[in-house]
Amino acid sequence: MISRREWRNRALLVAAAVLFALLAMELGCRLLRGPWFLVYWPNLVLLEADQHRKPCMFVHDDKLGYVPEPDCKGPEHSHDAQGLRLMPPAPADTPDRPLLLAVGDSYTYSDEVKNDETWPAYLQGMLHRRIANGGVPGYGLDQSILRGEQLAAKLHPDVMLLGFIADDLQRDEMGRLYGSEKPYFDIADGKLVLRHEPAFDKPVSWATLPFWQRWFGWSMLVDKYMRHFGHYSQWFWQDEQALPAGSGERLACLMMQRVAAIGVPTLVVAQYRPHLWTEDKEWAAEQRRLSQVVLRCAEAAGLQTYDSYSLIDDAVRAQGVKALYGGWHHSALGNHLVAEGVSAELTRRRMLP
Repeated sequence: MISRREWRNRALLVAAAVLFALLAMELGCRLLRGPWFLVYWPNLVLLEADQHRKPCMFVHDDKLGYVPEPDCKGPEHSHDAQGLRLMPPAPADTPDRPLLLAVGDSYTYSDEVKNDETWPAYLQGMLHRRIANGGVPGYGLDQSILRGEQLAAKLHPDVMLLGFIADDLQRDEMGRLYGSEKPYFDIADGKLVLRHEPAFDKPVSWATLPFWQRWFGWSMLVDKYMRHFGHYSQWFWQDEQALPAGSGERLACLMMQRVAAIGVPTLVVAQYRPHLWTEDKEWAAEQRRLSQVVLRCAEAAGLQTYDSYSLIDDAVRAQGVKALYGGWHHSALGNHLVAEGVSAELTRRRMLP
């Protein structure tokens, strides 16, 4: 019969073996990330947040959560006095009017490229029409529409271009996303109701980190686990789901009706992440289905639509994903192609005054 002391010794031996294995895996993960991390042990949650605070990017906004910082110039991203992404000079023969306003997420903003390589910038050169780029990285469709309402009231555009990706529908379900509070809509009596206005800013910091992120955020092993098993957003950004999963899709038609109520002729443009050509086919098919939901809702609301998928798909098949995309967003070549597609669609639909 095994004595109590023997059980204790065995338990201690198992615990020591587990701790040794965990330490070995931790050191292995750090070697894979870079030898420097063997001596550099920061809180990786805070490190990730710091890396996403690019120069000349965002300031808090009580209605939208955050907006591009006005009057600033960064290495790639620059904004004018109204917080619009800086555009290159328009062709010499471009009249002051009509004005086209582009709103949307990071694909409209055209993240990862320089100011003159965005698709609104290329479109301005093709059409010889002035374009204001009001896109904002990380926006849900809800925020894009609210920003469109604000900018339309200020700029009085003749045409609006509303860009989106399927992810924006999931973002519509969030009350906190990418480290910032955000507005979101719900449905009451068949109408959209704004449920939350982010009247305060609570960026990710040591003081705001919950217990687990504060004390286990230093672990490269935990970091790798969270990334691999799809817990990235909750772990690094403390994202908060405000509406049940799938609510964004149910909101789509009411949101498109809200766009129509702005009273500006609008082309709704569907864009796509590079992962549609590199990830699971079922996931890609779902992304396309969600995009079609938004486009059908837009058409039902009397808006014009353009689906860039076929154009990008043909180019990816001919030139490869890396030619059309940088990291998560279009390369300069990809943005030029999108601009060509939007230009042709605006002309075909006779939307240009």
